[in-house]
Amino acid sequence: MALCEHLPCDLVSVDSAMIYRGMDIGTAKPTAQELARTPHRLIDICDPSETYSAADFRRDALAEMQAITAAGRIPLLVGGTMMYFKALLHGMSGLPPASPALRATLEVEADAGGWEALHRELQVRDPVAARLIHPNNRQRLLRAVEVLRLTGRPISDFWQSGPAGQPDASGVTSEGAPVKGVEDYTYFTHWQADEPPSLPYTVTQLAMMPPERRVLHERIELRFLRMLEAGFLDEVRALMVRGDLHPDLSSMRCVGYRQAWSYLAGEYDYETFVSKGIAATRQLAKRQLTWLRKWSGLEWLDSSDQYVAEAALKKIRLRTTFRREK
Repeated sequence: MALCEHLPCDLVSVDSAMIYRGMDIGTAKPTAQELARTPHRLIDICDPSETYSAADFRRDALAEMQAITAAGRIPLLVGGTMMYFKALLHGMSGLPPASPALRATLEVEADAGGWEALHRELQVRDPVAARLIHPNNRQRLLRAVEVLRLTGRPISDFWQSGPAGQPDASGVTSEGAPVKGVEDYTYFTHWQADEPPSLPYTVTQLAMMPPERRVLHERIELRFLRMLEAGFLDEVRALMVRGDLHPDLSSMRCVGYRQAWSYLAGEYDYETFVSKGIAATRQLAKRQLTWLRKWSGLEWLDSSDQYVAEAALKKIRLRTTFRREK
């Protein structure tokens, strides 16, 4: 937001949780006053019952970026959903968009026959994906079976051989080492973002991080406790009483919401809930840092620097943000 005071920028949110309406406290959305001063695009665009994919984000972000540049301004994309950034920068791999009707059918099948039955189907029709997707990883299991039924092709057929260190469809990296598994976010994104970059923009990439991990952990704990003071549990209660949401939805699997739902459902006590919520947030931060350390062309900023906006401005090359048509 401070950069918008120095540059003709419009903000585009890159956050897979802030897309949901009614999920404000647990996602740390900008306040109404902040949004009035500096509007953010792609916030509050979905109901929590809806599915929204990286492909959906790429489509919507490109449309917003085009509108911003058409107005003679600069798109400033901000957030921590690394899969969205990768999909935007590198494109999609031709996987079909999600089908809400088919997903509903698959969830009914899973409720009736168990998720293990869907995993057995995957083992028969796509053993490569079955080896890498645990039966309990419902979101990715659902996606793999969905692709099978939509296209008749295994999702592993869509995987492409990548640069050194990236896995191919054989389940090993091009250097011959076994893949770490689908939980490696860099690997998982490679399934969906393996095309050459196609953005008609010159991109400057900035990342903020406190200099010490200890400071990051302290901030995470304080942030979670402040959310509780702001009424986070009441927010989750309001979502639960709607009656059309359940803990397996992507929205309710967001960090903090999953733990709050389990607490309110009586699965553990308050102290355990707080501990799990803080731990899950730390794990998310760790995954983000894993992404960022592998990110090429990244400029680092110290988030504890009171002059961080000025430091960012120094790193931003003041040149056109898009390639002019010849």
